Amino acid sequence: MDRIYDATKDEQFSKGYIDIDEMRTRKLDDGREIPFRYMHGGFEGTAVKFSFCFPEAEEYEERFYQYLSPFPGPEEELASIAVTGIDDKIAFCITHGAYYVESNMGSGAIFTNSDDNTMSYRSSAATAEYSRVMARKVYGYEHRPYGYVYGGSGGGYRTIACIENTNAFDGAAPYVIGSPYAIPNCQTTRAHAERLLRNKIGNIIDAVDAGGSGNPYEGLNAEEAGALKEATLFGYPLKSWFASADLNDGALPVLAPGVKGMDPDYFEDFWKVPGYLGADPEGSAARERICMDTVIRLQYVPGKKVQMLSGKAEEKMIDTRNGVNDAWKKMLSASGEDVEPWLELAEAPMPAEGNELYLKGLVLTVKSGKAAGKQVQIGRIEDRRIYLTDGFGMDNITETLELIVPGDEVHLDNSDYIAIQTYHRHQVPDADYHAWDQFRDADGKPLYPQQKTLVGPVFCGNGPGCKQNGLIQGKVIICAALMDEQAYPWQADWYRRKIASVHGGNDKDHCRLYYFDNVLHDDVTASVDELHATSYIAGLKQALIDLALWVEEGVEPLPSSNYQVNVGHVQVADSAAERGGLQAVVKLTAGGGKCAHVKAGEAVEFIAEAEVPDKAGSLTFVEWSFEGETDFPEKGKWQLKDNGQRGTAKAVHVYEKPGTYFAVVRVMSERNGDKGAPFTQIRNIDRARVVVE
Repeated sequence: MDRIYDATKDEQFSKGYIDIDEMRTRKLDDGREIPFRYMHGGFEGTAVKFSFCFPEAEEYEERFYQYLSPFPGPEEELASIAVTGIDDKIAFCITHGAYYVESNMGSGAIFTNSDDNTMSYRSSAATAEYSRVMARKVYGYEHRPYGYVYGGSGGGYRTIACIENTNAFDGAAPYVIGSPYAIPNCQTTRAHAERLLRNKIGNIIDAVDAGGSGNPYEGLNAEEAGALKEATLFGYPLKSWFASADLNDGALPVLAPGVKGMDPDYFEDFWKVPGYLGADPEGSAARERICMDTVIRLQYVPGKKVQMLSGKAEEKMIDTRNGVNDAWKKMLSASGEDVEPWLELAEAPMPAEGNELYLKGLVLTVKSGKAAGKQVQIGRIEDRRIYLTDGFGMDNITETLELIVPGDEVHLDNSDYIAIQTYHRHQVPDADYHAWDQFRDADGKPLYPQQKTLVGPVFCGNGPGCKQNGLIQGKVIICAALMDEQAYPWQADWYRRKIASVHGGNDKDHCRLYYFDNVLHDDVTASVDELHATSYIAGLKQALIDLALWVEEGVEPLPSSNYQVNVGHVQVADSAAERGGLQAVVKLTAGGGKCAHVKAGEAVEFIAEAEVPDKAGSLTFVEWSFEGETDFPEKGKWQLKDNGQRGTAKAVHVYEKPGTYFAVVRVMSERNGDKGAPFTQIRNIDRARVVVE
């Protein structure tokens, strides 16, 4: 097979079929209903299924956009149908001259599609080519629609695989992408820092917030300061620490079993071999390790009575209101009751004096009885009672508890989860990956013992079926988030440089990279915290439009964002003129500064000054939140100049009660200054602190 895959010559995908063909409508937020022709089908002899959504003939401009999910599942081709509003991928396409394509890529697995991990890009290319066959039938004339593939995070890997290894696409827009060494190293650096800093995170957030001290290291001991510096140099943005307040380690619990499966020796060496953190008996790893045997004293199964060693019984209902930030702690309610299952132990872990128990990754393994070998995740501990929570790869909690009886022997252990948190130190790749410079000596040699296996490329290659090489078969526009807490921002620069390296150092004829400030990894318009972060999705939609113009009409997109990379930290200029890209820059002041001190009942004047990069459009909307309102209820008005490229907005607010407040301004800009454009209002925010006495 040639290196560049041609799906039209692959017999595996030679028999496409359509099992649904009907007219449907999409309803926009402004009330408009847009008709489109919906098709669903697949390829005979495979598990591949797909959906096509074709606009009316008068709206069609001979192109399609094909979205690739990070985690394709058996019904992924249906995933976008129920999405509405600004995030509606289908409506965006059919209102921008394109039909929409999505497939399940042939599998329901998370990291691999099948025994053949090339299935991801091959099935995507085959779906693209079959959509062209259907487009010719729908519109009744011979033509080859332009095709653009896009996806973020794991879908970004798959997007890159498609544009590098197939001839099915004319352009690609991968976004919030990782490098070949992203997994599990981005997750481990964050988890290590969160463990050591979990009692100081509030101070760090406050220091880097508007009107803060600007010194996140203030009040940290040497070990804590080292952890913060390590994570920052590796790429975890300082402004993203608010996303760590709930100590959610992202995908690490899902990745950890795979790492251990590939490199089991590490989890032994970590606790024994000098040079690994766990081998230091005075280090934080040893201090927070839980590794002990004990016995079940009594248990509670939802809907049943408590069983005790003495044979007595008691009825117990446990309130399980754990807080909205504990999203990963899913409460089990097997009998329809709002209860949390628990076990009481003859002996439970006890913290050392001056410390607290570290429970992340703490697993209970049953050693005797009918439940021997079963494993369940521990969520929290009160005295000798342990409360159980869902965990990846764990056994069903209710079924396990049904088998357990008082007197069963169990083992409690968080050794593996602590060990994996410094795995990145022992996975130093070549010098092209500057985030690891902090782990190299003056001669470029690793400071720590190294594992025989570099697992990053294995993880990152399994899903898409290849490692990024930069040999793209079309134009590429990359979108990246400067507050990306999952796939650190430097990785988008790495791929841009990879493309340049195989094109004689010239990337501008082949790709663009746009960074968006104040945005996280997530790819929905509604941020997890609208007052700390906003969305890049409108910028991604604009990039898709620009990609089509570049390919079809030769209209060059705006230049890439201007930025610098310091080890693993991406830095951009303060002004839009210097920063470039697609997003407006906004600066908010309260009483003339970033922090205003006023008395209750005193008026505070806020001024927002915004600027759109040259040729990136005009300012459209300005909105205010003064006292924590996430819907930005106060709608402002711009005083515009330079054809809307620059603007000033003012507001006055009175705080009636003492306290510390954060005022937030949200601004939007649009390429054509069109306030009615639903999908391309590119956002940015800024904050100011107000201390009311």
